[in-house]
Amino acid sequence: MANCTAPWFPRVTVRHECIGPRSYRVSPVTSVQDVKQLIYEETNLPVKEQRLLHNGRILDDSIQIGTLAPEGSSHVYVTLEGRGLKGGGRFGQTTPPLVEFLKDILRRYPEGGQILKELIQNAEDAGATEVKFMYDETEYGVESLWSPDMAQHQGAAMYVYNNAVFTVEDWNGIQEIARSRKRDDPLKVGRFGIGFNSVYHITDVPSIFSGNQIAMLDPHQTLFGVNESGQCWNLSTDRKEITELADQFAPYMGMFGISEKTIKDGSFPGTLFRFPLRMKPSQLSGNIYNKEKVLELFESFKADANTVLLFLKSVQKISLHVREPDGTERMLFQATATENPEDKLERPNALKTLGQAIDNYSNGVLSSTITCVTYQVNIETQDETAKETNRTTWLVCNGVGGRGMCAELDSLADNLKFMPIIGIALPLTANNQEDKGAASGFSGRAFCFLPLPPGEESETGLPVHVSGFFGLTDNRRSIKWREVDQWRDPAALWNELLIITVIPKAYFTLIIDTIKRVQTKKDQDFPLSPAGTYRAWPDPKQVKSRWIPILQPLFQELLQQPVIYSLNESWVGMDRAVFSELDMDENLSETVINYLQSSGIQVAKVPTAVHSVLTSYTTEPFEVRTVTPLLLRQTVRKCKHKGPAQEKLLLLEFALRDSNYSDLIGLELLPLQDKTFATFSSSISEKDAIYIPSEDYPRVLYPGLEHRFILESIKPPVMDSLKDAANSRGRPCTQLQELNPERSARLIKEMMSKPHFPKTFLKLWKSLEEL
Repeated sequence: MANCTAPWFPRVTVRHECIGPRSYRVSPVTSVQDVKQLIYEETNLPVKEQRLLHNGRILDDSIQIGTLAPEGSSHVYVTLEGRGLKGGGRFGQTTPPLVEFLKDILRRYPEGGQILKELIQNAEDAGATEVKFMYDETEYGVESLWSPDMAQHQGAAMYVYNNAVFTVEDWNGIQEIARSRKRDDPLKVGRFGIGFNSVYHITDVPSIFSGNQIAMLDPHQTLFGVNESGQCWNLSTDRKEITELADQFAPYMGMFGISEKTIKDGSFPGTLFRFPLRMKPSQLSGNIYNKEKVLELFESFKADANTVLLFLKSVQKISLHVREPDGTERMLFQATATENPEDKLERPNALKTLGQAIDNYSNGVLSSTITCVTYQVNIETQDETAKETNRTTWLVCNGVGGRGMCAELDSLADNLKFMPIIGIALPLTANNQEDKGAASGFSGRAFCFLPLPPGEESETGLPVHVSGFFGLTDNRRSIKWREVDQWRDPAALWNELLIITVIPKAYFTLIIDTIKRVQTKKDQDFPLSPAGTYRAWPDPKQVKSRWIPILQPLFQELLQQPVIYSLNESWVGMDRAVFSELDMDENLSETVINYLQSSGIQVAKVPTAVHSVLTSYTTEPFEVRTVTPLLLRQTVRKCKHKGPAQEKLLLLEFALRDSNYSDLIGLELLPLQDKTFATFSSSISEKDAIYIPSEDYPRVLYPGLEHRFILESIKPPVMDSLKDAANSRGRPCTQLQELNPERSARLIKEMMSKPHFPKTFLKLWKSLEEL
């Protein structure tokens, strides 16, 4: 009847404020009555209740549409009025036209590199291992097309290839834009129905070639017939039409292995999307695309290229290509994830264990633990434009919560069709910043399998990347959090529960496994040193507020393990470690630490951020012990120092730093002029006194009594401290005494009593006494 598809027939567009515009390709002799019948078939509005107006004039049912078309145009616009749509009669809610629905998606879903990530997610969901993007400048023929209107889509396009084949569910799902079939499958990354539709930023007519079918989508519903939003061809049953419309299908030939033989064989072992660039504004979008904008998309992807593959289980290679007008192809960029070269089965085995844990959770198998697996992955990026190749090494830990660990989490998982999956990735790249711990400059971000768009909302303040099966905003740009106006949002509550239940355990496992690898690969080419393991520790001062709940459960468990690396190359727990924060002469520090270590004390140096963790999160019965003068005095008292005199002098210098002179008692560290060392004592007996000379009473006046005098060559600050000790009031702290006339007289008598006392000195002292 009236609804014809020949492209030279006029098009009539019916406008109405409620149902939106409806377009029909009709024969020139189609009557107004026929158009009303088409409207009835689509809206159920009875023909007798319809009035069609053209230029404000009510049209008689017998008028032919062809007589209404303006000269030089084949498009007729009419207005619909009807009692069932306005006022009494039929009533009910309607869905917006397809174009309006998609425009709303595009408004909420900004263009940019996220478009490419959505297509990578589709490939991941399908189990593909490789994804390729290509910009093609080729202009294809326009002679044998489905309709002349298709000619505008035969030019420059962006292609996306992956090596998986569409399933029946995939073909159905891509047609149901109002909801995502993936939402019922928690294991699908791209579970958001709007994801694929973000490509309408680029194109008006996306197409898919996968397996035995080629399909084209037309949200404007103008290319393939009235109200037809697409067309599909089967390589077997529609081979004749595909052959006849050679120009229509030419853009696929020669792309990623597709050839005439592919058509003949009836199947393509992969999936190819073609997005002809929008060259002029359309009803769907005014966004014009060209080569420059496609390459901008590529550049935005390259910014995340070294992390995009981190948490994906299937896709291992992504590349960007350009096809010039003469048909030559060149690769611009490539990112590849490879297994640990020392154990290529490590990652596959880990993912197998992870998959079993996911199955158990889905099947309701109770478990009181979180299943965690850790593996090493290398990511290499090749930038052919800049002629650069970069390689990063990561340690990735994935965890799956056990069903029964948290009843509220399990309930939300079932209702939301979510899965308690978490991934933590630590960069293992060696650098000279290792001793700075979390302050090494690495900036951790949040992922939902793929990195969320860069910006403050995706920053965590952690020294690792964190991926989770998070509940996201509907544009997939940020994680949902509970706010005052959405306090009961189940997805936001789910995120908070993940943070306090699953993430701390996975993070703990990552740090412990990092230490184990450093231990077992000590003599191998492992990219992290023992001190470098502190880079995995969060700095509480840097962590963003949303992520702070991770810290308490993480450190509560971590600080009970031997995670401290001592200077004598042992891993010890908090109960055995003594931390050095010495900020003084290197020779002095080294002497003190070496002595303590030789006495069996496990001295460790940690970054400032780690030390703040120890002081903030250590609980009873543990305490943070540090290298102090008190600790040194206790150690010397227990383990006598048997080293050279120079070391003893340095130990004495450190022992005096806190001016606790009464605690010197019992230490054999008092240096004498005769090159020996006396033990500090509290004796006040004259025979035990050790004297400090002065300008009035220099030691040279008392020959033969070197064993009664303190060493004169000690450092001035040390001598000053010993004088303070000698003059301290209250309970005597040492036997030290500064010389005065009375003490000098006693020393002279002692000196004169010596059997070999020189006669000359005797005459001198008698003269001094007379004076």
